[in-house]
Amino acid sequence: MGRSEWGVPSTRRDRHLVAIETHSLTRYYGDLCAVDHLDLTVQQGELLAFLGPNGAGKTTTIRMLTGLIRPTEGSALINGYDVLRDPLMVKAQVGVVPQRSNLYAELSARENLIFCGQLYGLPRRRWRSRADELLEEFELTEQADMRFEALSGGMKRRLTIAAALVHAPRILFLDEPTTGLDVRSARGLRATIARLRGDGVTIFLTTHLIQEAERLADRVAIIVRGTLRAVGTPAELCARCAEEQALRVRVSGPSDEALLSALNQLPSVLAISRDGEWLRLTVHSVDAALWEMGATLRQIGRRIEDIQTVRPSLEDAFVQITHLDSEIMQINVPQRGRGQ
Repeated sequence: MGRSEWGVPSTRRDRHLVAIETHSLTRYYGDLCAVDHLDLTVQQGELLAFLGPNGAGKTTTIRMLTGLIRPTEGSALINGYDVLRDPLMVKAQVGVVPQRSNLYAELSARENLIFCGQLYGLPRRRWRSRADELLEEFELTEQADMRFEALSGGMKRRLTIAAALVHAPRILFLDEPTTGLDVRSARGLRATIARLRGDGVTIFLTTHLIQEAERLADRVAIIVRGTLRAVGTPAELCARCAEEQALRVRVSGPSDEALLSALNQLPSVLAISRDGEWLRLTVHSVDAALWEMGATLRQIGRRIEDIQTVRPSLEDAFVQITHLDSEIMQINVPQRGRGQ
């Protein structure tokens, strides 16, 4: 048994290549079970996307894993350190990028990084040099002396990630990092996340964006109402739809609830969701679905304007596994306020 930096016997367990491990991890808020007996393992160097609608328990899980709140039941290990028994050692292992930035609006980019270096106990001689290293790495050198509140949304998120890495942790928690960003900033941030993954940093990424998870993740864990529904690579989860087929259909008139209700009642349709002006249907049989749709649409005075067959995607897997319309992932997503 080792000792922590405070001389207290450490409870670290050496588990080869395991970065995060939970056993029946549970959190109640009164009578509400926010996270329900979560069993999950993340390997070192892996990018795990923790996917679920708003309110599913994603942020609560991160807060337990990083020692910000105590589990009601169960246990968790971070690089072998118990989150309850070794909270200081756990916090030394991780970097956390919350939904809302925790940096100081009145400080410059460099000053924020120097302050974070001080908080994490970096030697005085490393404060400035480490800040400048991160500013260069995240392409913020030209903005080093700009106040945080004056940076663009994408720059703020890059600086927040840089601050989480100031003590060179090997595990990074990213909580909805691209929420509220414009398309260009979000694309740049995904490239930064992919680069960190390539450098061997273990990344625990929570997101409500199914396509983001499919693009970035080594594995995906799907949580709904606090319960873990599925874990696997995107390909493994998509393989669950192998016995079904997917269609994209564009129908005349609005994609209103009456249309969705009518199509949902077709025997061949397993799941349905909106995809812009298209509808995405998971079906048992394309031929049967086309015959049934044609008959139903004629009855309500509608027609098929365009149709495509598609390979099952992670979105199809999500809909099939959770029985939730994928659009629920976009409902009540928290937006960043000014200066966040």
